[in-house]
Amino acid sequence: MDVPEVPSKVDPDALTTVLDGRWAELRRGVRAQMAGAEFRDPVDLGVEAHRAQVLDQLRALAETDRPGLGFDPAYGGGGDVGGSVTSFELLGYGDLSLMVKAGVQWGLFGGAVQLLGTERHHARYLREIMDLRLLGCFAMTEHGHGSDVQHLRTTATFTDGGFVVHTPDAMAQKEYIGNAARDGRMAVVFAQLVTGGESRGVHAFMVPIRDESGAPMPGVSIEDCGPKAGLNGVDNGRLSFDNVRVPREALLNRFGDVAEDGTYSSPIESDSRRFFTMLGTLIRGRVSVGGSAGSATKRALAVAIRYGEQRRQFTTPDGDEVVILDYLGHQRKLLPALAKTYALHFAQEELVSKLHDIDSSAPEEEQRELESRAAGLKALNTWHATATIQAAREACGGAGYLAENILPGLKADTDVFTTFEGDNTVLLQLVAKGLLTSYKQDFEDLSPLATARFFTDQVVHTLLERTSVRKALESLTEGSDSDVFFRREWQLRLFEDREEHVVEGVAKRLRKAASDPFGVFNAAQDHVLRAGRVHVERLVLEAFAAAVERCEDPDARALLERVCDLYALSAIEEDLAWFLGHGRLTASRGKAVTAAVNGLCAQLRPHARALVDAFAIPDQFLAAPMLRA
Repeated sequence: MDVPEVPSKVDPDALTTVLDGRWAELRRGVRAQMAGAEFRDPVDLGVEAHRAQVLDQLRALAETDRPGLGFDPAYGGGGDVGGSVTSFELLGYGDLSLMVKAGVQWGLFGGAVQLLGTERHHARYLREIMDLRLLGCFAMTEHGHGSDVQHLRTTATFTDGGFVVHTPDAMAQKEYIGNAARDGRMAVVFAQLVTGGESRGVHAFMVPIRDESGAPMPGVSIEDCGPKAGLNGVDNGRLSFDNVRVPREALLNRFGDVAEDGTYSSPIESDSRRFFTMLGTLIRGRVSVGGSAGSATKRALAVAIRYGEQRRQFTTPDGDEVVILDYLGHQRKLLPALAKTYALHFAQEELVSKLHDIDSSAPEEEQRELESRAAGLKALNTWHATATIQAAREACGGAGYLAENILPGLKADTDVFTTFEGDNTVLLQLVAKGLLTSYKQDFEDLSPLATARFFTDQVVHTLLERTSVRKALESLTEGSDSDVFFRREWQLRLFEDREEHVVEGVAKRLRKAASDPFGVFNAAQDHVLRAGRVHVERLVLEAFAAAVERCEDPDARALLERVCDLYALSAIEEDLAWFLGHGRLTASRGKAVTAAVNGLCAQLRPHARALVDAFAIPDQFLAAPMLRA
């Protein structure tokens, strides 16, 4: 099979220009600051020393205007949501504890105050949050409820003109709360609002947890979560509240308020719709986690590919030792992962732009599409990070197992990302439900039971009618010309067809939910998850194809064309059983896909170093001793 040619040499700077995209100047500024000695890696630091170093680094960040980028200009912010998320993502090139702590302070805590509060909260808190005079926490997750936020057990009961925040039992203890164990003075606490004996669902409250001396406030219990598998520069803690009184104004009241007489009011009548609207405003953290996972993945690949170009093993018949990256097996470990990293980068950039550009008054359908995209990309980005960092570690053998060589720390620090800011399995279900519930505007409850019952009404009939009358697919298995593999239109149509078929299949299975709603949903859960995944994979391929079209440098564009081919064909190969089983590829073409992937790996091998150098990772974050010549 003839793989289309690429130039013999491509300037990494031309690739960096494409990667940096819309916020190129900001990216350059963040990378320049991170190159400073104060942002060194925490090798061999104990937990307390690591926490202290991260807090010092956080203060160094606060001296720039970047932490305030996402906040309202009226209070000293920059009004640049996309720039704010991008700057958080780039912190993933260095110590991920700093990225997480910065995300807690300015993304979660500060973001909750800005997006869930009103002018009284903005005027009182935002400037102090931006300049670190007020360090805070985001206290949502409980011991008994993580993904199921709607059923948190902490209560905030209105009485005598204020709220009493209470932890009713051990399952309601706030857990894994960043900034809680050491540095936080205030927490945004998510609790069931109760007034007049009636619960109005989960709302957020500003609750002081420490006084000026650092001692816990009366009624507030604080525990340190202790050493973790990674991210030990973040002071995660547990919080519980014993009838802690806060004023009425502590309620972040953008979506719901309580008058002095205890009367509840909200611009959104439905408790369920209000809850999901409130959560939908807080997706910046989810977007940032996905992006920073991508940054960590790039760092791991840069280390592994550099090592693969200098490590030699075994000899040719001529007696020359072979560079390990010249082995197809080694290329197979790293180059498809590198292609997927590029693909996810461009999809992430597109997501950040959509987040930046969306208006608060945008139609609900548009808001939900953004939330779905954020959920799906977070899942794929973090799963990819876990798999790729492990592959990079293995590709470096025993050297990759030494802490000094970066990869073990990356592996430990990113492992929690698959469940942080939303468990990935739950997030893919959210994506699938978004695909299906888009046919019914007022569908709200995302519980498995309600999801299954939803499919018993006419919405399924609308979906099936829509798919059954679409134009019949042009056969994708005719002929034997494997050059079709390198036609972008063919790749995109194959991904689109797979998504349409899987979503239609889910709908058909869930039509049977009337007799046993939960049982039918549970039995089809694997199908639901596949629907979410293939939808996001299609979005990722489209984003990569669009980025290639934007590339103005002809040599860089030709190289990116082949990298995009490798992403598309390796994704097809990974799901080859589906494509063969559903008649989308013949057996001979299935074998040809593998041959095409092998051919692309060989062709891209000379460009591997340029492709990772294009990430422009500061040199100090690639200074692994095993890479010293």
